[in-house]
Amino acid sequence: YTDHQIFDRYHKFRLKTGFEKKQAITLKELTSLQVGDYVTHIDHGVGQFSGLETIDVNGKPQEAIRLVYKDGDVLYVGIHSLHRISKFTGKEGSAPTLNKLGTQAWSNLKNKTKKKIKELAFDLIKLYAQRRSKPGFSFAPDSYLQNELEASFMFEDTPDQYKATQDIKRDMEAPRPMDRLVCGDVGFGKTEIAIRAAFKAVCDNKQVAILVPTTILALQHFKTFRKRLKDFPVSVDYINRFKTAKQQKETLKNLADGKLDIIIGTHRIVGKDVEFLDLGLLIIDEEKKF
Repeated sequence: YTDHQIFDRYHKFRLKTGFEKKQAITLKELTSLQVGDYVTHIDHGVGQFSGLETIDVNGKPQEAIRLVYKDGDVLYVGIHSLHRISKFTGKEGSAPTLNKLGTQAWSNLKNKTKKKIKELAFDLIKLYAQRRSKPGFSFAPDSYLQNELEASFMFEDTPDQYKATQDIKRDMEAPRPMDRLVCGDVGFGKTEIAIRAAFKAVCDNKQVAILVPTTILALQHFKTFRKRLKDFPVSVDYINRFKTAKQQKETLKNLADGKLDIIIGTHRIVGKDVEFLDLGLLIIDEEKKF
């Protein structure tokens, strides 16, 4: 090693074009690729992996990745250029369209996508700026009832579950409108977090609406909420197409009169005839379905 290398006094060479470390394909992923798998080259677009081949480069044998593009065009990529290749990620079950080598289609698509991302980012920044500037309802700190509810949970909170609960409560207590996304796999305890947030809103005399994608899920959540809140002064009901017109009318009347604290339902709860006395929190389950 030279003294410049030891003391980091030289200019490090940076690769200008290439995928980020997390996106670029690794040697381990390369060995697990099957012939026919789709990969993306940062300069040429989507192609099909066709195996490893030893090619002649200036009289020297060199291992390269063979990629097949539209109309059978072949591209060889040296294994020293792995940073330029990424595994294709797209919609499952549908094959992507292969790009044609030597055309501007891929470059145009990249530029169009970059433009769309900038527009989306601009709209998001504008939306969050508006949200920050508007006053919202500031919920009161936790009451003894809130502590009792959380203490009655039959499992111990995971660190992430505890953090998500604290973050949501901090959002609710802030004097501006809240908007928070909670991500977690099936069985990770998202419903318990939703129950705590809903109960906190009810403790401040606010109503809660829970929007779910299916009628079965509405009934399932209703049973879960009712069982979890049975020892507390909270009224919970649901609305979906399985209820008769008379039952739906009665539920909606209770909601408008403020006799109902938590309403669970499908897109039916966003109907024109649904009126709340004082809605304080909206929880959307399975956001991607909406």
